[in-house]
Amino acid sequence: MEAIEKIKEIAAQAVPGAKIEIINSTPAAQQPALLVDREHIYGVGKFFKEDPRFQMDFCSCVTAVDYPAKADKPGYVEVVYHLYSVAQKQGPIVLKVRAPRELDQCRVPSLTALWRACEFQEREAYDLYGVKFDGHPDLRRILMWDEFTDFPMRKDYVPPPDYEWEPTPHDDTLQRAVQEGGIMPPTAVEELERAKKK
Repeated sequence: MEAIEKIKEIAAQAVPGAKIEIINSTPAAQQPALLVDREHIYGVGKFFKEDPRFQMDFCSCVTAVDYPAKADKPGYVEVVYHLYSVAQKQGPIVLKVRAPRELDQCRVPSLTALWRACEFQEREAYDLYGVKFDGHPDLRRILMWDEFTDFPMRKDYVPPPDYEWEPTPHDDTLQRAVQEGGIMPPTAVEELERAKKK
């Protein structure tokens, strides 16, 4: 497969108006990605799927990352797609797209029409991060219950005080349950008492 700089150049020429930038992932991953503007993410994805040089026929992973605002930068949620070509045995090409954290603006185009594997994974990103995927055929919660109103993978999420804590041997979790007035099963209360006696 071509170097990432060449891939960016080819994609930018193929999708007029697309703003594409090479960004590095975490040092541990050492995997550069293509950051694409929201208006052109679908077109860029379609190009990588259909162009015979790439034939990215499989999307293995869709995830999201929450970046709260800093003093000098507004916050955003980044959606990440890992694309592979089974036909050509190459990849990944990592595409990223960013949306504002504000819930009414936190939306990106769905890529489910391109890769069926995106359907459940985009639902998960919606459920846990609040990203709305425009054009998704069935955007609803997949892990949390329908009446749940928050997004638990956002970094500012606070668990409710009436959370029913599971039994656990970890003292700090049990202590937190007591401090926040959580409802604990009898076995968890017994665990806490045993921990105090040590």
